[in-house]
Amino acid sequence: MHISAIAVIAVICLVALVLVSYVVEALRPRPRRPDQLPWDPGIPIQTAEVRGIQVRYIKTGSGPNVVLLHTLRTQLDIFQKVIPELARHFTVYAYDYPGHGWSDIAPSDYAPEDFYQWTAAFLDALRIDQASVIGISIGGTIALVMAARGNPRIERVIAINPYDYWPSGGIRKSSLMARLILGPAGVPILGATLMRLRNRLVSDLIMEGGVASADALPPQLKRELYDVGARPGHYQGFLRLLSHEALWPRARNEYPRIRIPTLLVYGDQDWAPVAMREQERSLIPGVEMTTVGKGGHFLTLDRPRELTDLILRFIAGARGPGAGRS
Repeated sequence: MHISAIAVIAVICLVALVLVSYVVEALRPRPRRPDQLPWDPGIPIQTAEVRGIQVRYIKTGSGPNVVLLHTLRTQLDIFQKVIPELARHFTVYAYDYPGHGWSDIAPSDYAPEDFYQWTAAFLDALRIDQASVIGISIGGTIALVMAARGNPRIERVIAINPYDYWPSGGIRKSSLMARLILGPAGVPILGATLMRLRNRLVSDLIMEGGVASADALPPQLKRELYDVGARPGHYQGFLRLLSHEALWPRARNEYPRIRIPTLLVYGDQDWAPVAMREQERSLIPGVEMTTVGKGGHFLTLDRPRELTDLILRFIAGARGPGAGRS
């Protein structure tokens, strides 16, 4: 067959695949926003306005303030295994970033600076003071940057598997499926086409790559993470987020300015290379660092009891004599 004919067939197949992807996306059932948390119906779901965007959040417990920041492409429910115990000691806040979970999908770039500004605005909107901010993955990076910028509402930070390196790690390392689907995300036409063709099996395999044991990922959470992705505009926002992935390492330039108690926690099976973890430690003045065994990237799901114990001990120690901002 002549090479020009092969090229024509390839173009026709690509056009057909693109058209099919639009049909698949159009026929995909749209999810309904849940009225209660399936893992704890007693915690009320609330909304707040953050820079003109309605975001979902929860508040539970009593005591000193703790704010929980989730990973990219997940939502506040990733903390479901640690919130009940933390709420026995603290007033716990958690929110879905714009474009995540059940918060509004804003027409934003979803660059790192957007997440820093949204989270600072969330603390302001709810007037949360003297907070211990605990973030996982980009949540950890957000917390560290806010501390470096001297946010007056933050007293201490716990960063769990912070994602501030690229391209040596990240979700593409989680599984072959993640590499196949997210690897081409930045390729025009192809990236969006693959996103529209996603299915439950693909979603589950990618998310399971974030835990050391697939059993650690609750079936209900897997289902909800897939459903959330069917919200109109969701996959476009996620593609914009991925297009700015290379900007997250710039956060490290700010870490030497951190002047509050800080704890770094890594799962021993996290995607961050060991050299990156040690470099992180060297950048933050006075930081403590620890590693949790048998833990992956979603450490709140893998090792909730060990992580909760670390949080309680660190906050108790940081509230002792001499703790706080210097």
